[in-house]
Amino acid sequence: MNDVILFDGVCNLCDGFVNFVIDRDPAERFTFVSLQAEPARKLLAQHGQVLSLDALSSTIYLLRDGQVYQRSEAVLLILQQLNSNWRYAALLRYLPRLLRDWGYELVARNRYRILGREEACRIPSPELRRRFL
Repeated sequence: MNDVILFDGVCNLCDGFVNFVIDRDPAERFTFVSLQAEPARKLLAQHGQVLSLDALSSTIYLLRDGQVYQRSEAVLLILQQLNSNWRYAALLRYLPRLLRDWGYELVARNRYRILGREEACRIPSPELRRRFL
C-alpha cells in the first residue's frame, strides 16, 4: 500500500499542499484522504488515533508502514520523498521536534485566517480520483 496523507479537506493551505505533493510525486508514492471522510477516521482508529474532528483537522498525518506520523514529522517525511529539491527540507528533522511542532502549530492555528477555507472538500479530477480514498 502507498503512504497515505490524511489532510484537512476544507483548508486551502492543506489542499495546496496536496496539489504541491501530487505535482512532485510522479512515482505516485502517496494516496490522499480528507480527514472529514469516513476512511480517514477508520484508518486513524485502526492505528490508535481517536480524536475529535477539531483536533484531527488541525493536524496532517502520514501513514507509512503501519506507523502514524503527524505535524512537522509528517510534513518533513513527505517532502523527503518528493522528486525535487524540496526533499532537502527533510534536513529540518535534525531540529528538535518541540521547535518544529511549535512552528507547525503556529501556522496551523492561523491557516484559515491567512488562506481561508472551503465549505466542503474538493472533488478530485477523474484522473486524480484513483489517488484518493
